[in-house]
Amino acid sequence: MAKKVTIYTSNTCGQCKMVKKILSMKGHNYDEVNIDESPDRHQEVVTLSGQQRVPVTVVEDDTTGTQSVITGYNPGQLMPALI
Repeated sequence: MAKKVTIYTSNTCGQCKMVKKILSMKGHNYDEVNIDESPDRHQEVVTLSGQQRVPVTVVEDDTTGTQSVITGYNPGQLMPALI
């Protein structure tokens, strides 16, 4: 079951660093969208989460097409979404 992970981050976000660290420690690859460096993509954060803030982590299952959106640093939601 293939999972694609995208993390929306900013340069000053401590929780973003923690999400990236836990993913790296668990051996998961991810794409990063830094909204400070790509401000035109900030609307994606709002559309996905209904919030203005990051981190927003999107886990997409290539097999089923389902998508999990996790806001903030929330290992309790993130880890099950990666299985």
